[in-house]
Amino acid sequence: MSLRDAPRCRGERGTSDALGLALLAPAMIGLAVVIVFLGRGVDSRATVQSAAESAAQAAAQERTPDRATAAARAVGAAMLVDTATCASPSVDVDTSLFGPGGRVAVTVSCTVSGGGLELIDPGIDGPTSATAFAVVDTFRASGDGP
Repeated sequence: MSLRDAPRCRGERGTSDALGLALLAPAMIGLAVVIVFLGRGVDSRATVQSAAESAAQAAAQERTPDRATAAARAVGAAMLVDTATCASPSVDVDTSLFGPGGRVAVTVSCTVSGGGLELIDPGIDGPTSATAFAVVDTFRASGDGP
């Protein structure tokens, strides 16, 4: 039996492990980057939806359309302070059906920011918006009362 015909030791694998690692590492990094991009988009949409719902509820608690608009904008702005998630937020309030038994519609819009990911240019910047409705209490008195 010559040395060439002798069975190899189990620990001797040559360069196949290094080659496998060199091929798998970029794929794993790419997968991690995709997960970060998807997470940023999902987080932005959830934040915008939550802000719209909270702003609509705050508006429905008020007694006049002007106060409802101010409350909705204040709540929406307070919830959208993270520019990494939502850049250039805007809060639009529709009080055309405001009154006892009516409803308030709030649309929150912003731009999903790719901030912090510029090195790899994710291209995820884009608008996202959500609209929420809240019913004004039927027995709520309208006017400037307390």
